[in-house]
Amino acid sequence: MAKVKRLYRCNDCGSQTPQWAGRCADCGAWNSLEEEIQTPSTAANQSTISRHNGYAGEQKSEIQSLSQVTSEKAIRWTTGLPELDRVLGGGLVTGSVVLIGGDPGIGKSTLLLQAMAMMAKVSGVSPLYVSGEESLQQIRLRAERLQLEQSPLDLLAETHAEQMIAVAKTRKPQVMVIDSIQTVFTELLQSAPGTVAQVRESAAQLVRFAKSSGTTMILVGHVTKQGALAGPRVLEHMVDTVLYFEGDTSTRFRILRAVKNRFGAVNELGVFGMTELGLKEVSNPSAIFLSRGEEAVAGSVVTVTREGSRPMLVEVQALVDDSPLGNPRRVSVGLDQNRLAMLLAILHRHGGITCSDQDVFINVVGGVKLSETGADLAVLAAILSSLRNRPIPRDWVLFGEVGLTGEIRPVQAGEDRIRDAGKHGFSHAIVPTANAPRKPIKGMTIIPVQHLGEAIDALKNAG
Repeated sequence: MAKVKRLYRCNDCGSQTPQWAGRCADCGAWNSLEEEIQTPSTAANQSTISRHNGYAGEQKSEIQSLSQVTSEKAIRWTTGLPELDRVLGGGLVTGSVVLIGGDPGIGKSTLLLQAMAMMAKVSGVSPLYVSGEESLQQIRLRAERLQLEQSPLDLLAETHAEQMIAVAKTRKPQVMVIDSIQTVFTELLQSAPGTVAQVRESAAQLVRFAKSSGTTMILVGHVTKQGALAGPRVLEHMVDTVLYFEGDTSTRFRILRAVKNRFGAVNELGVFGMTELGLKEVSNPSAIFLSRGEEAVAGSVVTVTREGSRPMLVEVQALVDDSPLGNPRRVSVGLDQNRLAMLLAILHRHGGITCSDQDVFINVVGGVKLSETGADLAVLAAILSSLRNRPIPRDWVLFGEVGLTGEIRPVQAGEDRIRDAGKHGFSHAIVPTANAPRKPIKGMTIIPVQHLGEAIDALKNAG
């Protein structure tokens, strides 16, 4: 067996050294050396290059035309949770690697334990749940709370990557969960578990095993304070699907979002509700996010956002108040703060309405994060409603992107958004002119606008 050689590489300049040091000798960067392993090539690969055949012992790849390559339909297994299947693109694909991250206590382990138990019980799939953070007794207690203690699910408490792979080769599970990748270590490296080198090398070994054996691998990852997955960025490049489990632990609603998916659409959204018996799917999230009072209040506007293939109605709230400070505050929850500052500048320049002496607070109800620009018009409408203390009727809905020149730009799937709003009882919609449907929609009054001034005039008539 080839001898393993350990090196330390600088992240800033790429220089190598055989020993670790706190500071790079070449560029002077501190704490930039990371451990790497290097296995010398075998004697066959180190032989001289043949004049015609390339490297001795090397297996050459053949060039094929795209039209000659045969495509095989991916085999998918349903997880038993429709919301999870939606985000995955229809289910778990054989031989794929899924990475799921989220805040501590958000429900990642609960979600995967429910999914594996359902797959073992309903689909007949043989899953293996490997825990590196909890003991088997702790998993048993969670299963009893979720009423899943009778499920035919195999458990393993292990943190050694090579041992995990050896067990998997013997048991041959179809789905394998690693909870979590930050606790796994490989004996090829001397660094502690959770370091960048250990996470990268351990994940690489598990990914290679999944691809070679056809085992579906699900990796649980920790997140940093900024909400990004901890560890090297290459971890997200190695896997096929990256999911984020989001939500406020003070509320019972959780959102599962796909940011990368090689077997489905990205930006798909799944909504769950945390109960005493675990996570329950929310098939109609719009009804939850629209749980408003019976009377219209100033500063509350409903918009239709689109997450993946699903239109979703959310409530945008605004509070505009006199500021006692020389520099008024701009606070947004669920909306990018830089975009809020831009929208306020557009409102001043093209709408003639200034909020320079006002504190502006924006909140998207339900913990939803607006990642698209279709909510721009609704945000400005909520700010105007709160500033003038004039409620917008409860059966009005708004969407549209606002440009820097004050134009109202169209958004994707505008007609689908209007129809979805009509199903929830809305009767009036202020939309971009390009999104206005060609045929009338029963029960809906469409108000198309091309400029911010037209939208402000329409809101005056609405009040």
